[in-house]
Amino acid sequence: MGDSSYKKTSSSNCLFSVRVIQARNITSRDLATASDCYVSLWLPTASNGKFQTQTIENSDDPVWNETFYFRIQTEVKNILELTVFDKDPVTKDDIQFTVLFDVANVRPGVVAHETFSLKSEKQKSFQQWESLEVEFKMEKIPGPPENLRTNGVLVSREMCCLEVQVEKEENKKYLKENKNVVLTVHASYEGTQKTTIDVDTFHFHCIKGWEPILKARLQKISDKEEKEDNSHNSLTVPLKLLPVGQKVTVGMLLEDKTELKLHLQVNDCSENLDVRLGYDLCADEQEFLHKRKKVVASALKKVLQLKEDLHEHEVPVIAVMTSGGGLRAMTSMYGHLLSLQKLNLLDCTTYITGTSGSTWTMTDLYGNSNWSEKTLEGPLKEIKKQVTKCKLNIISIQRLNYYHTELIERVKEGLFSSFTALWALIQEMFLHDEPNKHKLTDERQAVDQGQNPLPFYVALNVKDEVSTFKFREWVEFSPYEVGFPKYGAFIRSENFDSEFYMGRLVKKFPESRICYLEGLWTNVFTRNLLDGLFWSSNPEEFWDRWAKDMIDMDKENSSDIYSTVIKPPSTLSGKLCEIFEDIMTKRPLLGETHNFLKGLEFHKGYFQQKKFTEWKDTVLDASPNQLTPLEKHLCLIDVGYFVNTSCPPLLRPERNVDVIISLDYSLGGFFKQLQKIEKYCKVQKIPFPKIEVSEEDQKNPKECYIFSDAENPRAPILIHFPLVNDTFKEYKEPGVKRNFCEMQEGKVNLDNCKSPYYLTKLQYSSENFDKLVNLSSYNILNNKDLILQYIQSATEKKRKSRRGGLPSTSRAEYV
Repeated sequence: MGDSSYKKTSSSNCLFSVRVIQARNITSRDLATASDCYVSLWLPTASNGKFQTQTIENSDDPVWNETFYFRIQTEVKNILELTVFDKDPVTKDDIQFTVLFDVANVRPGVVAHETFSLKSEKQKSFQQWESLEVEFKMEKIPGPPENLRTNGVLVSREMCCLEVQVEKEENKKYLKENKNVVLTVHASYEGTQKTTIDVDTFHFHCIKGWEPILKARLQKISDKEEKEDNSHNSLTVPLKLLPVGQKVTVGMLLEDKTELKLHLQVNDCSENLDVRLGYDLCADEQEFLHKRKKVVASALKKVLQLKEDLHEHEVPVIAVMTSGGGLRAMTSMYGHLLSLQKLNLLDCTTYITGTSGSTWTMTDLYGNSNWSEKTLEGPLKEIKKQVTKCKLNIISIQRLNYYHTELIERVKEGLFSSFTALWALIQEMFLHDEPNKHKLTDERQAVDQGQNPLPFYVALNVKDEVSTFKFREWVEFSPYEVGFPKYGAFIRSENFDSEFYMGRLVKKFPESRICYLEGLWTNVFTRNLLDGLFWSSNPEEFWDRWAKDMIDMDKENSSDIYSTVIKPPSTLSGKLCEIFEDIMTKRPLLGETHNFLKGLEFHKGYFQQKKFTEWKDTVLDASPNQLTPLEKHLCLIDVGYFVNTSCPPLLRPERNVDVIISLDYSLGGFFKQLQKIEKYCKVQKIPFPKIEVSEEDQKNPKECYIFSDAENPRAPILIHFPLVNDTFKEYKEPGVKRNFCEMQEGKVNLDNCKSPYYLTKLQYSSENFDKLVNLSSYNILNNKDLILQYIQSATEKKRKSRRGGLPSTSRAEYV
């Protein structure tokens, strides 16, 4: 990518040996016989696969004395997982216990002997406790150091690409004989590939430090299992023996004494990464800000009636933050933006963020490159037509055939077909009469001159079989980039859902239409049962437990503990709990996309990096082997299953947001989401104002609230608009009372499930649509003076901070 903020460094590789000696006092899971144990070894920073010892049958004190070797890079976080299994011929092998060992605690040239036990360290004897005895050794490998790229959290290692070409005529000949060539490089992204009638050239992307080996064999197409290599019909070539950049022809000796020729060429992969590793804003966004500040400065001068022009550094960053809420959010957001436009405040806004239903409004508007410069009355009429139309035709035979055809085409392009993709197509017809060809990158035309605020769409990345509250990560989408703020890793938006490995683009797919992204941002089908129970019970308990978990995690990782022994439940009740949790955390309608973090490794000091600690918010963040770079796919869902907000992009200190206009589309719980954000930010040490609301305001909320923190000048001013019907009942416009005949227009039912705007309502009447738009617009217009007062305050604070009255309010400098 053109914008690189990573650091280049180099470090030699080491040979790490693990001798699994013996285990003691293993408790058999089989009541009739002793244990049949083996040990599995997994070090994902050194190999794609797992290794294991042989099985020692009928022994509670098995002895193995087997040694395994790994080539490791000491600049990355190497966590070795040793798992003792009890082999079961009928059911899944039972885990006795697992050891997590930080390889950094073994010094080069020193033999380390460790006994890992389930026993407390305070007790002196290991005699009666289950234990595993292991010997470690580290040796430096002579040779040139490996070149690395890192942002202090993630590390990209040196890679090479092997090209293998099978001669076309020979390929055709063997395919006619019902045979194909199977090529395998275990230490590669691709793993195994096979020749077909259309494919005879292959590429394998490999980490050079792993010393990859090509294995080729000719086999019958009907053979499913990999057979043992022998002198005939197979070939083994270590890639380190091949000259870089030169084509080499090798022959595979076949049983009939002929040779099958393979043309091989190894090339070093580019040092330039396709994943941007860095926490700074991308060059495109910085250029946008430069242009947008001129627009905002001019607008503020008019709105605030300033005598002097604002200099660029005096312009406050104002953002509009919306929540989700289906059609209600989309409709209400139109009303809000219409009123902001009437007050000339849209031109004062730098960012707009959305999630779930509010993203429908944003993608609709950003299809027009100058939308904020034109009246919104036109788009409002069109969206009213969509919201009030009958939706029955979205499941007609004609539409179902269209969905089927689209999904088939998607698979042909190499993309995933899932229920989420089907939902995306249904949703598109729900909101449009015809397919929308619009793509996320098309929205660059709407911001290339700084003419509109920069949009951000927010989603959560979760895991299958793990609850959203145990693991989730914020993901932000803009016309420029898609990325994880936690990892400081971003890709160009047009490359989203293409295949990446170790920060390089290895397979490019066409950019998806915007409807498929909307399907992810509004993905309400991938929640598990545990998520559902959370929302139906008391969520406050989760927040208290979460805050405690974060404190405990920091304490554990600041201590000298370098290994952890984990024992799974062995009692019947414990087993049932484990099974129950598996059922509760399974995501039945999983929507997957290619993981652009795949292969990247963690820096040895990642957990202490300030930028990472701002966003590390799950207990798994201390376990690098369980984080996203180790996953094959991403699983993106609607943020509403954690916090119904689109604020994370605005909390990044690099954006230095001064004022947030918060538009909440919840029915009831008018301050609940803000209070969750405040708790979140307090634990994460992210500047955010205190949300203190009286009991009276909780019961009878007003139209607008201001939250600020005088003690923390880096916290943004929050201008909050809950979705309420207060003075609109009696006033049709600010200061203009309704007459008797107009009172009905002021009756807007926002009583949760009884409301015509309830989440499951898929069609609004024309009257209800107009009421919601008018209410939302009125609430903004009626609080014009309050909004301007605090924008004025933010502008003055910005000016003073540059004149020496205050320290810089750039939260990028926040410590």
